[in-house]
Parts: sequence; structure tokens; C-alpha cells
Amino acid sequence: MMRAYFICCLVCSSLALSAQGVDEDLLRIKQRLDSVVYFQANLQLETDISFVHMPVKRALMKFEKGKPVQFSSSDFVLLPKRGLDFSLRSLLEYPVVTLVRSTSLKNGYTVKEINVIPADKRADFTIATLWLNTSLRRVESAEISTSKDGTYVLQMHYLQAPDIFPDRVEVNFEIERIRIPLNFMGKGTQIDKEKLKSEGAKTGKIFMMLSNYQIRYTAR
Repeated sequence: MMRAYFICCLVCSSLALSAQGVDEDLLRIKQRLDSVVYFQANLQLETDISFVHMPVKRALMKFEKGKPVQFSSSDFVLLPKRGLDFSLRSLLEYPVVTLVRSTSLKNGYTVKEINVIPADKRADFTIATLWLNTSLRRVESAEISTSKDGTYVLQMHYLQAPDIFPDRVEVNFEIERIRIPLNFMGKGTQIDKEKLKSEGAKTGKIFMMLSNYQIRYTAR
């Protein structure tokens, strides 16, 4: 069963960022998301894994600043832990330094590509690449490399330009590296054990759909 912190959406993180060595646009995104004190949303989860057939899962997600995210569902299972952390909270839990790789235009907006490198040995990733929409102050996509759990690629899709949270998230990950237990995928899940045991690289995708957001911000 996945730990519930995966979806704090940056708002629940007390990020250990210092002004020195950290990209200013990343700090602006942090500041924007830190202004959220509460939200709730409906969450739907689908998977695309060759040897797994898992029915659509649904849950109600709630967050209050300073507290863990909570989920209400009769049958809701999440995988993998790292890939579903589209908030990137775990990247910014400890001090980091950043390096700007490039800037480009995407749909009329400036997108900055940066590397995030941990400056503390307690961090559990080796390097991450983020694509920041500097105009709208949000993360468009991320590639996170870890020493134990392989590499995850996250694509965020937003319904409207002003939105602070995505309405869809696509996660690509490496199956072998996350060592999936076969009994934690919830009711109605079927496993093709022959495909599971077959040789060759195995990858998977997870699709998250979020809707009916209710958000409260700090007083301005």
C-alpha cells in the first residue's frame, strides 16, 4: 500500500530550500503553492502495465497544511510511491542546488529546464530534471532518477492557464526497480504471471485524473 504523502502538491512541504544556489523560478513556484492551506479533490487512478489488469480506482483526497494527505475510499491502492509524488515534495525536502539547462517556448509560454541536485546525503534521489512554466508558476513535467527505484517521468496537464494543480498526471516508471507485491493492487485486479516472469525490460504507466477541486488560500 502506498504511503499517502505522495500527492501533497508542494503545498504540504516545509521545503528546506535556501536562497543560495536555488533557481528563482522554482522558489516562486514554491511560494505560490505554499499559499494553499487546504484542498480536496476527487481522484481517479488507471494503470497501463502489460501483466496487470486493474479496474479504475477512485477516492476522495483531502489536504490540510501541516497534516498528512488523507484518502477516503472503499478500495484504493496506489503505486508506485515515488512516481505518484507529482508534488515533488521529496525532491525539496532537503537542501538542493539547481542548474539551468535551457529555456524554450511552449504554447506561448516560457518553459525553463533545470536540473535539481541534492546537497544533502539524506535525499533519496540522485538527480532530477524539471520543466518549469515560468509565466504560470507551475511544474509542467519532471524526470526523477533514484539509486534504488529507477527513473520516473511525470507529465502534468492543466485544465486552464490559471490552475495551480493539474487535472491529469501521467507517470512512466520501471517495473523491476519498484518490486511490486502482487497482493496490494486491490479488488478485481488480475495478474498475468507468465508475462510477469518473462525476460526483458518492463515499464508501466499510471494515469491520475483529479476533479472538483476545493481550495483555500492564506489571507492576502
